[in-house]
Amino acid sequence: MRIARRALLAGVGASALIPAARAAAPRPFSPALPAPVQDTLPPRLPLTDPGRSSLDAGWLFHEGDIVVAPPATHHETYLSTKAGNAAGAAGVDYDDSDWQSVTLPHDWASHQPFVATANPSQGYRPRGIGWYRRTLRLNTADRGKRIALQFDGIATNATIWVNGTIAAHSWSGYSSILIDLTPFARFGAQDNVIAIRVDATAMEGWWYEGAGLYRHAWLSRRAGVSIAEDGVHCDPRKGDAGWSVPVAVTLASIERADAGVMCEALLLDPAGRTVAQGRVDATVGALAEVVASLTLPAPDPQLWSVERPTLYTVVTRVLRRGAVVDERRTTIGFRDIRFDADRGFFLNDRPVKLKGVCIHQDHAGVGVAVPDALLRWRLEQLKALGCNAIRCSHHAPAAELLDHADRMGFLVMGENRVFNPSPDYLAQLEWMVRRDRNHPSVILWSVFNEEPMQGTEAGVEMVRRMAAAVRRLDASRPVTAAMNGAFFDPVNVSSVVDVTGFNYYQGDYDKFHRLNPARPMTSSEDTSAFETRGAYRTDPATHVITSYDVEAADWGATHRKAWAAIVARPFVAGGFVWTGFDYHGEPTPHAWPTISSFFGILDLCGFPKTAASIRRAQWIDTHAVVALAPHWTWAGREGEAIAVHVSSNADAVELRLNGRSLGRQPADRVMGNDWSVAYAPGRIEAIAYRGNRVVARTAHETAGAPVGLRLTPARRVMAADGIDVQPVTVEAIDAQGRHVPTANLAVRFTVQGAQIIGLGNGDPNSHEPEKGDARSLFNGLAQVIVQSGTTRGPITLTATAPGVTPAKVRIDAIAAPARAAEPAVAATQSIEGWRRSPASATRPDPAAAPAAGDNNLWAFVRAGTPTPAEPGATWRAYRARLQPRRRIAAQGGTIRFDSIAGRAELWIDGVKVADKATAPPGPLVGRIAAGAGPRTVVVLIDATGGAASGIIGRVGVEA
Repeated sequence: MRIARRALLAGVGASALIPAARAAAPRPFSPALPAPVQDTLPPRLPLTDPGRSSLDAGWLFHEGDIVVAPPATHHETYLSTKAGNAAGAAGVDYDDSDWQSVTLPHDWASHQPFVATANPSQGYRPRGIGWYRRTLRLNTADRGKRIALQFDGIATNATIWVNGTIAAHSWSGYSSILIDLTPFARFGAQDNVIAIRVDATAMEGWWYEGAGLYRHAWLSRRAGVSIAEDGVHCDPRKGDAGWSVPVAVTLASIERADAGVMCEALLLDPAGRTVAQGRVDATVGALAEVVASLTLPAPDPQLWSVERPTLYTVVTRVLRRGAVVDERRTTIGFRDIRFDADRGFFLNDRPVKLKGVCIHQDHAGVGVAVPDALLRWRLEQLKALGCNAIRCSHHAPAAELLDHADRMGFLVMGENRVFNPSPDYLAQLEWMVRRDRNHPSVILWSVFNEEPMQGTEAGVEMVRRMAAAVRRLDASRPVTAAMNGAFFDPVNVSSVVDVTGFNYYQGDYDKFHRLNPARPMTSSEDTSAFETRGAYRTDPATHVITSYDVEAADWGATHRKAWAAIVARPFVAGGFVWTGFDYHGEPTPHAWPTISSFFGILDLCGFPKTAASIRRAQWIDTHAVVALAPHWTWAGREGEAIAVHVSSNADAVELRLNGRSLGRQPADRVMGNDWSVAYAPGRIEAIAYRGNRVVARTAHETAGAPVGLRLTPARRVMAADGIDVQPVTVEAIDAQGRHVPTANLAVRFTVQGAQIIGLGNGDPNSHEPEKGDARSLFNGLAQVIVQSGTTRGPITLTATAPGVTPAKVRIDAIAAPARAAEPAVAATQSIEGWRRSPASATRPDPAAAPAAGDNNLWAFVRAGTPTPAEPGATWRAYRARLQPRRRIAAQGGTIRFDSIAGRAELWIDGVKVADKATAPPGPLVGRIAAGAGPRTVVVLIDATGGAASGIIGRVGVEA
C-alpha cells in the first residue's frame, strides 16, 4: 500500500490511510536464537596520534540554562567585556559542586521522558539547554608546546570558554570543534577550567539529534612545530607508471621565530614492514603554517576491496635536530574507483553493485551517544545482511565509523549537512573532506540532500561553489547531490555534479539515462518501506504495521520492488535503503504515541525484521541463505490460512509442514516465494536447493507458554577498561527452550561488575524509559546494553520476570591495554583576579579600595604573577572578591596561598586572620568563617631588600 506524502504533511491520521489487514511476519530468526556469541574481544582501532589523550572522563553536567544577571554598574560592565572575566557557569570559580558527574559520550536527551508536546521529528523528547564543566591540569613541562582541545561532536550549538574566556562557538552538531588552548593555558598547580553551554533547542535535522557532548573529546600536546590536526593527506593514486602515495603534510608553528624541520613519511605494508620512505625539509614561520610534500612509490600493492579490505599505514613524522617531535599514523587503502554512465560503479576495474543503507546515528538506550564497541556491532549487523555500502545521512559521521568501515570493507557516501556555500557552512564541508579524505571506504562526497533549490539557477551556483571546494581538497572522488526531483528541469544541479543521486523517483531512471547518456547515476535513497518487527498484521489503531513487506510510503517502494528497479539496470550504480536501522524521531506514517520510525531493515535495537531476510537473499552471493516468515506460534488460529514468505538466493525452495511437502518453487531472490498454509501447530521448514542438492534450510516450531528467560551476550568477554560495551539479548523461552515470539513480559535486571547504560526492545510505540533496570519484551525480545568497569573478573547480569524462571549470564572482564587519558581532576575554588594598589612607602589601610570606575590606578593582576621590585616604596595592597562555594559558606574553610613573596598580612572582611612574618617566598594560610554572601579578601605585602614580591603562587579555598 502507498500513503500520500501530501496527506501526511497535512496531518491526516495514519489510521485513515492504512487498511486493516492481514497477518504479518515477525522477526526472521532461526531456531538457534540469537546468533552465536563471540569468545574474543573485537579488534581495537590502532593508535593514530600518540600526542593525543582522551578527555572523556571527569565532566560535570547541569541540565537547564544558568542565566546571569546583566551587569548593573559601569565597573561591572567594564569587567564583563574583558577576557578571562566570564560570569556565572562560564566563570572559573563558579560553584558546580552539586552538578552531575558524567563521562562522554553523553546524550542528555536520551534520559528524557517522551512528551506529547515535544517535537515529533526529534522523537518527542525535550532537548533544551545544558552546561558542562571540566577541570584540567597541565604540567609545567607542557610550556612551549601546542596544546589543543578537540570535541568530535556537540549537539547542537555550543559556546566554549577556557579559563573564563570564550574560545570557540560551534553552529553544528556534526562537525568537530578544534580549540588552540595554548594562549589560554595555565601550568603547574593552577587549574584550567573548560565550560560549555550547549543549546540543543537548535535543530539541524528532522530526526532525533540528541543533546550534549555526544562524541569523544581529546586533549593534544604537541611540539612547537608539529603536524596540524587533519594535516596529513596521503590518499593513494594510480597513474600510468603504477601506484604511488602523494603525501602532503600541513605543519603548524606556535614559536616566535622561523624554524627549520624535516618531514619524514614511511609506507608500511599490512605486516608492518616499511616498503617506501621519503624526507623533505621545510621552514615554518612564526605562528604560521606550511605544507611539506613528497611522494612515496608503491609499485605493486595489495588492493583494498569489499571482500578483502587490505590496509597500509603511512607514518608521518616531524624531526628537529634529528629527533622525532611529532608523529601521525594514517591508515590507507589502494583501490581504484570510477562511476560509469552505462555500467555503474567499478572498484578496481570490477563492477560492484552498491548494496547500501542510509543510517542515522542513534541506538536504543543510548541515543546518539553510541559507544565505539556498539558502533562496530551495528556495522556487523549490516555486514551480515550482505550490505556493502553506507550513506551517512545526512551529516558527517563519527570518525570511528569510517575507521571501522575501512577495516570491514564498506563503501561510504560522505554527506554534508547544510546546503550553503557561505563561509561558516563551507568551512563545515571543508572540514569533513579534510578529515575523511584518506579513508579508502569513502567513494563519494554528497553536498546536499533533497534541497528545494535543486532546480534553480541559485541552486546550481551554490553546488558549483561547494563542489569546487571539495575538489580543491580531494580531486580523487566524485561529487554527488541527493536529488528528489527537478531532474528534467531546464536548470538543475545534476548538470554540475559528477554522479546524479536519485532519492526515489525510480520510475524516472530510464528516462534520465536516455536523456543524459553520459551522466553516471545512483540511487542515493530508496525504499521507505514500513515494518513493525514481529508484528502479525497491520493495526492502524495501535500503530502496528505488518512485516510482510507490503506497505511503503507514497514516495517509496517495498524492499522487493525497490531493489528490483535497481538490480535490473546496470547503469544504476546501486542503492541506499532508507534505512538500515529504525531511529528515534520522524515517526512516519504515524504520530504520537509513536516515537520512532518504521523504515529500518533492523529495529532500534538492531534486531532484524522480515526485511533483513529479504535483503540477505537479494544481496548475499557468497553462500546460500534461506529464511522463513512468519513464526509458527498462532494459538487459536488452527486451520486458518497463514501467508508464508520464503526468502532465498538458491535455485529452488521447498516448504514443509510437519514433514509433509507443500511444494517446491523456483526461487525468486528479489521478490521471494509465497505460500498460503492452513495453520497446524508443529514444525514448518523451508529448504533451499541448488540443482537437487540441499544448500540451506531453516525452520520454526510452535512454542509453548513462556516459562523462563534467556540472556545471550554478543560476546563472552569484555575489556576491563571502563569503556567497552556490548548488547545482551533478552528473550522468553518455553519448557523446551524454544524462543517465544509472542511474549511481552515485564523484565527487571541487576548487574554486578558492570553498569547498564541503556535498554530497548524495538517497539516504536513504547514509552518505557531507556535508562534504568526494567524493560518489557516486545514480540519476544529486548536488549540490555552493559558497560564494563575497570576491575577484571566476572560480570553477572540477571533478568527476572513475574511467573517465569530468572536468567543469569556471566561475562568475563579481562585485561586490556589502557588508552591514554587525562585524569579527572577534582575542582577546587581558587582566587584568580586581584586588584593591586600603587606602591606605597607606608603600610596601606586594609579598607583601601579602588574608587568607583577606577580601572587604571589599581592594576588587574592574576595570582602567580610577581610584582617587580621598586626602589623606595615597598608596600602594596592586593584586593579580591570571594564568593565561597556552598560547603564553605555552610561550614567555613581555609584560604591557602601557595607562595607569597614578602612579609604579608591576610584580612577577610576587615578582620586580620593570618600573618607571614618573613620575606622569602612561602605559604600563607588563614581561616574563613562560615557565612553566606561574598567576602572581601585583602593581602598587604611588604617587599624588602629590593626583591620581587606579590602573590606568586596559586590561591585555593578549601573546605
